[in-house]
Amino acid sequence: MDSLAATALPDIWDRLTGTQPDPDLWVVLATLGAALAVVVPHTLWRISRNAITIAHEGGHGLIALLTGRQLTGIRLHSDTSGLTVSRGKPYGLGMILTAAAGYTAPSLLGLGGAALLAAGRITLLLWAATALLVAMLVMIRNAYGVLTVVLAGGAFLLVSWLAGPQVQAAFAYAVVWFLLFGGVRPPFELQMKRSRRRGREASFEGGAGSRAGGAGDSDADQLSRLTHVPAGLWLFLFHAVSLSSLIGGGRWLLGE
Repeated sequence: MDSLAATALPDIWDRLTGTQPDPDLWVVLATLGAALAVVVPHTLWRISRNAITIAHEGGHGLIALLTGRQLTGIRLHSDTSGLTVSRGKPYGLGMILTAAAGYTAPSLLGLGGAALLAAGRITLLLWAATALLVAMLVMIRNAYGVLTVVLAGGAFLLVSWLAGPQVQAAFAYAVVWFLLFGGVRPPFELQMKRSRRRGREASFEGGAGSRAGGAGDSDADQLSRLTHVPAGLWLFLFHAVSLSSLIGGGRWLLGE
């Protein structure tokens, strides 16, 4: 048993820290197309957006912990919404960073993933993603959230342990492309929701703001209350991060 462990552990370490060959260009382009196919059509986006919600709420949770807040729990819902609850001062830098982490997390995760793939660290990417999902699972507080995180983590685990190098590469590139493209769409959705809310408020002379629902309690509005900076500027930041990550990460993935 000891000799088996002595043999297996170095092999696992070599796989984790070593580099893997880049896939052919057609694989990179095919995974790009696959990511667009599940992000652009509204019908598929209603399903695939669950993965972006995992990254969004995971971003809130991770930054809450890193800034010293007490993470109470995370809930993921079937309508692709989510909720992350943390305890601590309801103001200050930690609260601001935690609130800003949600809409930026998918794109920044995609950018980090693109950097790893550009360096040939395919296995490291798959295992790191699995570890993050396992850590997030501990904080999930509803059944649907547990189901979605287990399915996502199971997919990464199966591919990283059972699939061959080409399949691993294709899966990793597809995931990173999806995060990069999927991170762009939610800020635009939030912008449209806020525009509809303003239109309703104007139509009902300010008395029906609550009828718009949801947009007034968005991350951008929360950040506006915390910083006294207009929510539109925070929305601009979300757009800037997502589009810059897509451009930079896309260049890395395409080998430019």
